[in-house]
Amino acid sequence: MIKETLFNTKIEFIKGVGPIKASLLNKELSLFTYGDLIQYYPYRYEDRSKISKIKDIRLDSNIQVCGKITKTKKEGYKKNSRYIATLKDSSGVVDLIWFKGFSWIEKKLTLGVFYVVFGKISLYKNKICFTHPDISEENKKLYGYFKPKYSTTEVLKKSYINSVFIENIIKKTLRLTYNKIEETLPDEIISKENLLTKKKAVLSVHFPKDKEFISKAIYRLKFEELFYLQLKILSLKMKKKKKFEGYVFAKSLLLSDFYKKHIPFNLTGAQKRVVKECYKDMCSKKQMNRLIQGDVGSGKTVVAFLCMLLAVEGKTQIALMSPTEVLANQHFNSIKNYSIPLGIRVEILTGSTKIKDRKIIFQDLKNGKVDILIGTHALIEKKVVFKKLGLVVIDEQHKFGVAQRASLWSKKNRLFPHVLVMTATPIPRTLALTLYGDLDVSVIDELPKGRKKIKTFHRNENARLKVFGFINRTIKKGEQVYIVYPLIEESKTQDYKDLMDGYKSIKRAFPKTPISILHGRMKSENKSFEMKRFVGGNTKILISTTVIEVGVDVSKATVMVIENAERFGLAQLHQLRGRIGRGKEQSYCILMTKYELSSDAKKRIDALVKTSDGFKIADIDLQMRGPGNLMGTQQSGLLNLLIANLSEDGLLLLKVREIVIRLLEKDPRFLNQENQRILNQIKKFRSSELNWSRIS
Repeated sequence: MIKETLFNTKIEFIKGVGPIKASLLNKELSLFTYGDLIQYYPYRYEDRSKISKIKDIRLDSNIQVCGKITKTKKEGYKKNSRYIATLKDSSGVVDLIWFKGFSWIEKKLTLGVFYVVFGKISLYKNKICFTHPDISEENKKLYGYFKPKYSTTEVLKKSYINSVFIENIIKKTLRLTYNKIEETLPDEIISKENLLTKKKAVLSVHFPKDKEFISKAIYRLKFEELFYLQLKILSLKMKKKKKFEGYVFAKSLLLSDFYKKHIPFNLTGAQKRVVKECYKDMCSKKQMNRLIQGDVGSGKTVVAFLCMLLAVEGKTQIALMSPTEVLANQHFNSIKNYSIPLGIRVEILTGSTKIKDRKIIFQDLKNGKVDILIGTHALIEKKVVFKKLGLVVIDEQHKFGVAQRASLWSKKNRLFPHVLVMTATPIPRTLALTLYGDLDVSVIDELPKGRKKIKTFHRNENARLKVFGFINRTIKKGEQVYIVYPLIEESKTQDYKDLMDGYKSIKRAFPKTPISILHGRMKSENKSFEMKRFVGGNTKILISTTVIEVGVDVSKATVMVIENAERFGLAQLHQLRGRIGRGKEQSYCILMTKYELSSDAKKRIDALVKTSDGFKIADIDLQMRGPGNLMGTQQSGLLNLLIANLSEDGLLLLKVREIVIRLLEKDPRFLNQENQRILNQIKKFRSSELNWSRIS
C-alpha cells in the first residue's frame, strides 16, 4: 500500500502513546504500526457542521449549540455530587450537567466566555439538559466539521484510550505519513470510476470536509478492498484452469438412454441448465471445479448422477463422498436405482461396511469393475485405490476439512478428476463469489413441479396441547413426525427442555405410538438402527437433535416440530424444515418458542414463517449475522475486511468483479505499464499471503 519502512513503524513511537498504551492497542484492537492505525476507520461521524439555537433542541437528539456560560454551581455531596453550568444564547438557556469526573471542567469553564457544546439531550428532574457534553471555547474553531467516532473497548477506556484519543493519534500519524501514501489503483480505473485518489480517500475518511467527502472516501476504500480481494480469487481460478488438465468426455449415450427411457420424472429448467454447465466443463480440456448450490429438495443428486453418466461413458470411475452414513446410504439407494437398468455397478463404503465386503470392493475398484463408489470419510483411506478416477462429487462440502477433500481428488491416475461440490446451504451471491470465487458456481433455483410449499407456523408453550392434537391426527393418517431439540443435557442457566425430558413427555402423550430417538452421543450403529426404523416407517415419531439436519429423505414425514426454535440460526432452521415436504402430502413446520423473544429471535422466526426461499433466508441471515459468523470464518482472516461489508456492498462487489475479469483477460500477468501499481501491490501482499486455495 505505502512506503514500508515508515508505515511499519510501531505505534509506541507516536507522541502520547508509549509502550504501555501501545501494548493495550496491540491486544485490544490489533493496532501495531502506523499503517494499521491509518487503516483503522471510523464507524460513524458526528455532524458538527451546524450550530443550532437552544430553543430548537429536542429530547434524545444529538445537537451542537454555542453560547456563553452565565453561572456554575456544584450540588449534592460526595458520590451524589454533580456540577451544573448554565449556557445562554440569543434564543434561550440550557443546563450542562456532569455527574462524575468533573474536577477538570470546574477548572476549565470561565463565566462570560463563549463555548461550543455538543452532546445528547436528556431529561434531569423533568428539565431538558446536556449530560457530559463535549465542550470547547468558540475561538478554537472546533466546529464546522464531521467528527469521526472510533470503536474502542472497556479495557481501553479504563486507560483513557477512547475515541478522542484514537482520533488524536491518527491525526498525528497522518501528518507524518500523508505525503508518503502511494496510489494503489491504475489511473484509468480511478478516472473511469470517478474515484478519489488514495491520499484524499484516507484523509477524508478520517477527517472529511463535508458529508459528500465521507461517502466518496468510503466508496473508494471499499472499491480498493474488494478489487484486491477479487483479484486474488480470480487470479487463482485462472491459474487453476491453465494448470490442471481434465479428462475430455464426449456426449453420453448413457445419458440419452437414461433420459429417454428410465428417468422417473421431468427435470426442472434449472436442473437442465446446471447439467449443461457441467457438461461444457467436462467436455473441455480443463479440469472442472464447480459448486452446485441448490435449496433443500431442488434435485442436486439427479444432476450429479447425470454428470456421473458422462464419466462412466468415458471409461472412468466416480467417487461420491457424504458427511454421514445416513446420507451416504440415501445416495447409494437412489443412485443404485437409477443405475441398475443401465448396467452400471454402484458400491457403498462406510465405517459399517464389513471387512469381507471391503476387500471385494477394494479389489474390484482397483481393477475398474466398480463404476461408482459412494461413501463417507472411508473413501479417503489409503486402501481405496481407483483404476481411473474421472469425477469426484462431494455432498455438503462444508462438512469436510480441506485435507479430507484434497486426499480424495488426489487419488488420480494420469489427470486430476473433475470436481463437483454440492451444498444445500443457500449462500448469498456476494458471499459465494468471495468464499467460492475460485470455483464456477451453478445455482438450482427451482423446485420440482408438484411439490407443495411447506406451511410454517410459530407457536408458544400455551399452544402445546393443540400441537399434540395435530401430531396425533397426523400419525392417524399414516404420516410421520420429526421433533427436534437443541440440547442433549439440561442447561443449568437457561430455561429449556432438554432432549431426554422431551422424549419422556412425548412418550406420556403418545403411549401407544412407536418412537425413535437420535442424538450425537449415540454410537454410530445405534444411530443407523434408529434412523432405519424411522425411514422404514416402523416408528412414527423421531425425537432428535440436529443430526437429522442434512440430507435425510423420508417422504412420509410431513410434520417438523422444532422446540426452542429461538435458539437455532436461520440457516439451520431452514435446513431442518427441508427434511419434510418430500412427498405428495401437505407438510407443516411448527416453530415452538418461549413467549418472550429477543428482537433478533423474532426476526428469524418471522423470516421462516413468511418465506421458504432459501436464498432470501440466506440474505436475511447475512444481514443479521455478518459474513464471518455466517460461514464460520471470523477467526480465519478469510473475511477480515477493514471497511467493505459483504451484506451491504453486494452491488459494488459485482461491479468490481467485472472490472477485475476484464483486466485479467487483457493483462493476466500485469505486464502493461498502467498495471504496475497492481503488480507492486501483489508483491507486497505476498509476504502475508492468505492461502486462498483452502477456500474450496
